[in-house]
Amino acid sequence: MIYQFTVEQAKNHATQQMEKLFTRVPFAREFHTGTETHPEYYKRHLMETVLRIRLNNEVDAYCLYKIGYKNNKLAVKLAKYLAEELGHENFFLQDLKGLGVDKETLDATPPFFSTDKLIGYLYHAINHDGPMPTMVWNWFVEWYSDTYNKIITEKATNVVGEKGTKGFKKHIEFDEEHDHISLMFGTVEQTVVTQDDHQKVKDYLTNFIALIGEYFQDLHDATIAKKPKGE
Repeated sequence: MIYQFTVEQAKNHATQQMEKLFTRVPFAREFHTGTETHPEYYKRHLMETVLRIRLNNEVDAYCLYKIGYKNNKLAVKLAKYLAEELGHENFFLQDLKGLGVDKETLDATPPFFSTDKLIGYLYHAINHDGPMPTMVWNWFVEWYSDTYNKIITEKATNVVGEKGTKGFKKHIEFDEEHDHISLMFGTVEQTVVTQDDHQKVKDYLTNFIALIGEYFQDLHDATIAKKPKGE
């Protein structure tokens, strides 16, 4: 018996968890709703986006390796997604250059601890539950982009100009043209084979969004609040 998990269920749960994030983390609601932005916050967000993309591509490749020959249909979809996403950091590097951040500076910048924690959790989850966590995470990334990134970039354009948002907008257009959100939800559906898997998907969404909340707290502390490390 196949236990269907609908995209509406996933969207509703993600929206609920994002609302908890907005309530908990300073400035997150303003940033995601386009009410307000902050130049240093936005710039550091772009930097972390590149650092996370690099690490995430490695996680996707690891997941593909772990799938191996056991689920060719799922592996093909993940390989297609990974192939289409590789090199997308260049969109954001273009914007960072416009904001005065060169590649050497970015390469010398360590990810936030919250990012390392997220990536570590993904590896752990893959080893524990197979491909499901990767598929849920990648769908969430695409849903997040579809839901919030146009709002974020439109507001940022008013503050930092096209020089800091042009590449970001190209990335959004690419994802829309290739319908990555549907591609990735199709992979989530393939990993839901029992009734218990419904709850697993929700649990992973909850955990991933909680970790993203930690990231936005780190981002706020490092820019707007300017808290030194260790405080």
